[in-house]
Amino acid sequence: MSRIVKQKYEMPLQPVEERIRNFEEVALGYDEETAIAETKRCLECKKPKCVEGCPVEVPIPQFISLIKKGGFEGAISVIKSKNSLPAICGRVCPQETQCEQRCVLARNCEPVAIGRLERFVADYELKNKQNKTSGELVSDKKSKKVAVVGSGPAGLTAAGDLAKMGYDVTVFEALHVAGGVLMYGIPEFRLPKEIVQREIGNIKKLGVEIKTNYVIGKMDTIDELLETGYDAVFIGTGAGLPYFLNVPGENLNGIYSANEFLTRVNLMKAYRFPEYLTPVKVGKRVAVIGAGNVAMDAARTAVRLGAEEVYIVYRRTEKEMPARREEIEHAKEEGVKFVLLTSPVEFHGDENGNVTSMTCIKYELSEPDESGRRRPVAIEGSEHEIKVDNVIMALGQGPNPLIAKTTKGLELSKRGNIVADENTCATSKQGVFAGGDIVTGAATVILAMGAGKKAARAIDEYLTNKCNSN
Repeated sequence: MSRIVKQKYEMPLQPVEERIRNFEEVALGYDEETAIAETKRCLECKKPKCVEGCPVEVPIPQFISLIKKGGFEGAISVIKSKNSLPAICGRVCPQETQCEQRCVLARNCEPVAIGRLERFVADYELKNKQNKTSGELVSDKKSKKVAVVGSGPAGLTAAGDLAKMGYDVTVFEALHVAGGVLMYGIPEFRLPKEIVQREIGNIKKLGVEIKTNYVIGKMDTIDELLETGYDAVFIGTGAGLPYFLNVPGENLNGIYSANEFLTRVNLMKAYRFPEYLTPVKVGKRVAVIGAGNVAMDAARTAVRLGAEEVYIVYRRTEKEMPARREEIEHAKEEGVKFVLLTSPVEFHGDENGNVTSMTCIKYELSEPDESGRRRPVAIEGSEHEIKVDNVIMALGQGPNPLIAKTTKGLELSKRGNIVADENTCATSKQGVFAGGDIVTGAATVILAMGAGKKAARAIDEYLTNKCNSN
C-alpha cells in the first residue's frame, strides 16, 4: 500500500495583490491531474462515514471512485442524483464541519477534499458543456401541483427533487432574479453569479417554472395558492430581515446592514458603477460588526471597493468566530484587521448626519456556562473611540413577517420563525411545509438544501397518501 499524502492538495488561488482589486473568483479550482491525485488519498473505507455528514445525501465514495478512474461524467451524474446544485455546494458548503469532518482519514491527517472534488466535476461539466443528466432523472409526470415560495437553496432543492419525482412545480420569487441568498448575499469572488444561474437553468430543464417579481403575501397568499390548484406549498423564504444593535446613532448615514450592502453590490452590481447605476458609498475606514461568513464577505467586499482600512469588530475572540476558517484566513490575507473583545455602544456623526466614529467598549470572556459558551462581560472604564467612514452591521438576520401575517393557522416561534417538524418540514397548516432559514434562523446553504430535500420527500408522501385516500 502506498504512503498516504497527509495534507489535501492545495487549492490554487488568485494572488492576493491581484484579487483585492477585482471581483473575480478567488479559488481557481483543481485541474484534472490534481483532482485525481486527491482522490488517491481516499481510503475507500468499507464503512464510510462521510455520507452521514452530507445533508443532501450525496454518494461520496461512488463519485470519488469515478473521478479516480477518470470517469468525470459519471461522477457528476452520481452527484446530481442527490444534489441539484453541485457547483454551488462545492464552493460554499462548509465541508469541514460536514462530510469532511467524518472522513476516517481526518483522524490522523487532513480529510479528503470532498468539496473541492465536487466543484471540480461540476466545473468539468460546464467546461465540456455536458448538461445532459438532469432530464434523464425525471420520473413519469404526476397530476399534482406544488408551489415553492422562495428560490434560495431550500426552495431550489425542494423544487428540483419534486420535479424529478414527476410533480408540476412552480417557484415564486419576490426579487427580479432567482437564486435568493445565492445571488444577493454571497459575493461574486466566492460564488460567481453565472454559476448560480447555470445551476438554476439545470433545475428549469427538469420542468420547474420560476416566476420572479412575485411577492407571496401581496400578490397571492398561501391560502390562495392552495385554493387555486396547488396541492401543497413549500415555504423557503430564508431570513432576510437584518438585526441591529439598537444603540444611539445607528441611523446615521453610512451605516448599512450587511444585507443591504451585499445586495447592492452583488445583485444590483454596485461594484460595476457607473455601468450599473447602483450607488454604494465606501469611505477609507470601514468597520464590520460581527464575525460570521456574512461579516467576512462584507469586509472583503469593502476591501475590493477601495477601503484603505477595514476592521472586523467582534466581542469575543477568534476562537468563537462562527465564520469558516478559510474565509477568516482569506480576509486576513487581504488586509482585514480584527478588533476582538470589542463592541460599539454609540455612533457619532457630523453636521450632515454622516457617521464619523464609534464609541466602543472592551470585553473579557466569563467562565463557560452550562452550554460551554463563554459570555462576553464588559470591562468598566474601557470606552474608546474608533474613527469610521462606514459601518456594516453583520449581526444575523430574522424572518420577514409578511407570509406569517397573511397566513392563518401557521404556528410561529417566539422569534417569528415558522415552526416545522424537523424530519418532515410539515407546519401546523395542512399541506404547507417549510424549511431552511425561515425555520431555523440564519444558517448555512447546505443545511437549507438538506431541509428542501426532506420537505420534497415528505410532500411526495403527503400527496401520495392524499391521492390514495381519495
